[in-house]
Amino acid sequence: MQQVIDSFLCYLRDERNYSVHTLQSYGEDLRQFEDYAQNHYDGVFSPEAIDRDIVRNWIVFMMEQNLASSSINRKLSALKSFVKFLVKQKMMPTNVLRFLTGPKQKKTLPCFVRESDMNTLLDAEPEATDFEGIRNRLILEMLYDTGLRCSELVGIKNTDINYETSLLRVTGKRNKQRLIPFGPTLKEQMLTYTAIRKREVGTESDRFFVRKNGKGVSTHTVYAIVHKRLLEIPSLPKRSPHVLRHSFATGMLNNGATLNAIKELLGHSDLASTSVYTHTTFEELKKVYNAHPRAKKKETYGNNNPIDPF
Repeated sequence: MQQVIDSFLCYLRDERNYSVHTLQSYGEDLRQFEDYAQNHYDGVFSPEAIDRDIVRNWIVFMMEQNLASSSINRKLSALKSFVKFLVKQKMMPTNVLRFLTGPKQKKTLPCFVRESDMNTLLDAEPEATDFEGIRNRLILEMLYDTGLRCSELVGIKNTDINYETSLLRVTGKRNKQRLIPFGPTLKEQMLTYTAIRKREVGTESDRFFVRKNGKGVSTHTVYAIVHKRLLEIPSLPKRSPHVLRHSFATGMLNNGATLNAIKELLGHSDLASTSVYTHTTFEELKKVYNAHPRAKKKETYGNNNPIDPF
């Protein structure tokens, strides 16, 4: 079965332009399924033997291991894609997993930084003068101002930036490209960074964000930079680059941007992925309510004290 899995991963890489990270995840998920099937079905298992009963039992097994529903559904998605590949290669007559669904997932709202907290965080930081300080500040600002994924940020090349039009070309999932505008403040910070990079690093690398040795920064480095700064906001349950992506989308929505516009900026393939940002902060809800005529008439009833909404 391993040989067929390898062929499937090559297909995803060469014809579907899947990222290295996705290929690694799919490969691991399929190998876990193969191990389960071999351990529970006499040690011998081939791709043609995949059926709904085996997969259902695998799902139950993972649930008994207290695996999160999101993780189970991701693994099931990998297996269903594999089965589609087998049908396409005529190794299976029909897609036996077409209508199989995984466990229901609990919907959680994205974790984000409030606009006021983010402004306080950035404004409180003393002006950096060294290379790493200027770079790290720019990484934080760019993630928050553009909504980039961490992998997209580290992949930015010098040629992706057009300072005349203030547009950034981003290569997202499956090598899809999109253009993201940036404002004058971020532009000034980018030019300051490139100047000190040229002076102190003098690299010929085509990567925009680099380390002192001239090599491109890694996603691990970016995660560490963001995590360290977000520790200054104790109320945050999560502290990752993706939190800043959520913060960008939430801020855009709260300030009047349409879901379609946010969808394009984030690089989502469908609107359903973007609709999760229709949540708003309680402060925004209060603003909406206070604009209502009934809210303005509260003094008419002789009650001048604010009402606790909870």
